[in-house]
Amino acid sequence: MATIIPALSQTDLLKMPDNAYMNDQQLAFFHAQLANLRQEITAEIEEAKQCIADYHTSPDPLDTASDQEMLQTALRVVERRSELLRKVITSLKRIEAGDYGYCELSDEPIGLNRLLARPTATLSVAAKERQEFLERTEGRIVNG
Repeated sequence: MATIIPALSQTDLLKMPDNAYMNDQQLAFFHAQLANLRQEITAEIEEAKQCIADYHTSPDPLDTASDQEMLQTALRVVERRSELLRKVITSLKRIEAGDYGYCELSDEPIGLNRLLARPTATLSVAAKERQEFLERTEGRIVNG
């Protein structure tokens, strides 16, 4: 029989000691957050796809321009939200694999505050700052 973990509030999460980092309760909290985000994003993508599917050209040039702008916006929504959906799914897989909440580069904890702000984060603040510094100074893209 599976252990039922009581729901954890964000306040309770932040009150936990450092040695409780990524315990079952915290993982369950972030899993629920990510699962809800996945549902929201999927609904937004489907809505945008429906908008694209309903696209039709109008004989009026002004209506056509407006319709094409709407179509371009819907395509951008699908593209951006699909990228976020991939990150959410990757984060859910990281929870299952047991490495969620730890930096991909340093294996150091990412931190609860950072994960609350960006639950799909894969880099610690220090690693992200180094990555952004390299991108600015050397013009190279670093994974993460």
